[in-house]
Amino acid sequence: MTKELKQKLIALADKYETKEFYNADPSQFLLRYGRDDVCNTEAAAFIAAMLSFGSRSQFIPKINQILTIAESQSGTVSSWLKSGGFRIGFPCGEKKFYRFYSYDDMQIFFEELSEVLCSAKTFGDFFRKLYEENSCKKETLSCRGSLLAGLISDAFKKSAIVPKGKTSANKRIHMFLRWMVRQNSPVDVGFWNWGDPSKLIIPLDVHVLQEAVKLELIPEGSAASFKTARTLTQIMNQVFPGDPSRADFALFGLGVDK
Repeated sequence: MTKELKQKLIALADKYETKEFYNADPSQFLLRYGRDDVCNTEAAAFIAAMLSFGSRSQFIPKINQILTIAESQSGTVSSWLKSGGFRIGFPCGEKKFYRFYSYDDMQIFFEELSEVLCSAKTFGDFFRKLYEENSCKKETLSCRGSLLAGLISDAFKKSAIVPKGKTSANKRIHMFLRWMVRQNSPVDVGFWNWGDPSKLIIPLDVHVLQEAVKLELIPEGSAASFKTARTLTQIMNQVFPGDPSRADFALFGLGVDK
């Protein structure tokens, strides 16, 4: 990689990793309860991340719909989930809620999310314990991207909404982890200061993939796969040592800023 390209990527990250990034982005839900309300922000962020695919003009209203229902019935989304308020306060049935996910799919997702939240003080505490229990095991990047990503997938065995593919880029989980793990960011909240930003995988969506190809960081025709996400992450570590997922701002921001 040339010095000029490195400088360009750093400049792009500086340009887009600002508070304005929240505008029309699902990361806006990190602001809904404020940075001091860890429990509700984690829950809202996880719901937002898992539904963040397709058109932002379509999925952002759906996320808002869920949180508005939760708040109107229980005050906050975490209390709604912990109390099981979703069982009577959110519709069920085979009718589609968003894209190919039905209301029944949402109920299964809420049920497993409720179980996690009821098992620990916060969503992050639940996964911190699992992470520390499993950190002594040999971690490879050949399966689901990282230990944390794999633990999240495994905790939602029944939910079709939480990605579980071993070859997929699993962009939504890695985006959520970027939000939770990265420190000192005007966008990412960094609640999980026990996590390691150097182990994060770049959230690979169509914008990131296209811009990476245009900049000749990865070959033309590269698939939106875990293999591609891992390769791009390793390349971006040359530009952002120890924090390769910061490149998400540079490439995604460039891709949507038309």
